[in-house]
Amino acid sequence: MSTKPLQGIRVLDLSRILAGPWCTQQLADLGAEVIKIEKPGSGDDTRSWGPPWLDGSQESAYYLSANRGKQSVAIDIAQPEGQQLIHQLLEQCDVLVENFKVGGLKKYGLDYTSLKQKKPDLIYCSITGFGQDGPYAQRAGYDFMIQAMGGLMSLTGQPDDQPGGGPMKIGVAFADIFTGLYASNAILAALYQRQQTGVGTHIDLSLLDVQVGVLANQALNYLTSGKVPQRLGNAHPNIVPYQSFASADGYIILAVGNDGQFQRFCKLAGCSELVADPRFSSNRLRVEHRAELIPLLEPVLKTHSTDEWLALLEPAAVPCGPINTLDRVFADPQVQHRNMALTLPHPEAGEVKLVSNPVRFDGQALNAESAPPLLGEHTTAVTSRLLGLTREQQETLKQKGVLG
Repeated sequence: MSTKPLQGIRVLDLSRILAGPWCTQQLADLGAEVIKIEKPGSGDDTRSWGPPWLDGSQESAYYLSANRGKQSVAIDIAQPEGQQLIHQLLEQCDVLVENFKVGGLKKYGLDYTSLKQKKPDLIYCSITGFGQDGPYAQRAGYDFMIQAMGGLMSLTGQPDDQPGGGPMKIGVAFADIFTGLYASNAILAALYQRQQTGVGTHIDLSLLDVQVGVLANQALNYLTSGKVPQRLGNAHPNIVPYQSFASADGYIILAVGNDGQFQRFCKLAGCSELVADPRFSSNRLRVEHRAELIPLLEPVLKTHSTDEWLALLEPAAVPCGPINTLDRVFADPQVQHRNMALTLPHPEAGEVKLVSNPVRFDGQALNAESAPPLLGEHTTAVTSRLLGLTREQQETLKQKGVLG
């Protein structure tokens, strides 16, 4: 795209690990200039979260997942000269994103209350484990513990009375990623609001709040009924049959979302008698009689291989699918057609494979055009272009450890 939606917006990124970087990567993909401030010598914690590592580089796969399209500027904000440089950069930025502990930036004069006096149009986004206030505000929060505290692990995994039963986290940092997406969404709203008012805002995002907020139907199942939802493995609390089944050679997902789909499935599977059974004539009744229906379906699903079921059910618009490993995901013809694997040039490795942003504008994916940066890769260029530092000034600050 010749012009991206956020072209002209500059973001100062003081965040690290995942929630904040996921937010700012989204903004970079949308066209914002993102300046990632990192500690000289070590940088973002996730740079060392490996293996695996990118061949020919010291970059971890974890770091690479969340930092596309940014400029890395290594500044030690613990030193007064570093703080001064951050303040000068902020004068030319629209958005600040940070995930320090509550009050952690106040000693540097980089808290929202201090900055809004100097720059009232600044959009300041704080991401923490538990928010800016409340009894847990001073606690550190990590995705794993938030999945537990926020109820997700009580809903994920096999029931306690089944083999392998017990609470289970999901396989990616769910709370971090959702928080990053909520943060970028809120920043876009704040940018629009600023167009109308000329005033910025302080966005307060908590991993725990987000985790509770995305409990979706399960939260309402509890609030509506007063009954605490239990773990159902791969089954669905509100729809039946909507779960994994063993096939003749593996597993298949059967996701029957309405009565018509159930009727078509039963006809194709040779078990039309189940449609006539009054216990199973509607989704409401199938949920009520889940314990009777599922044992009747399990031997039926074992009569064909996964591929045979897919070939039989997909043309009849009965939702179903395989359970793919990641090699099969990226070999899937639909995933390949949508170009979800992305390759960008990399200064050390030659190239780096990344996952595309799923958003399409007029048929084009919105992806930043540069790879996740090396630590301090843009320190000289940015401090020269935006702050007017001479080569001599930069070298002096590097000798002091202020720049990296």
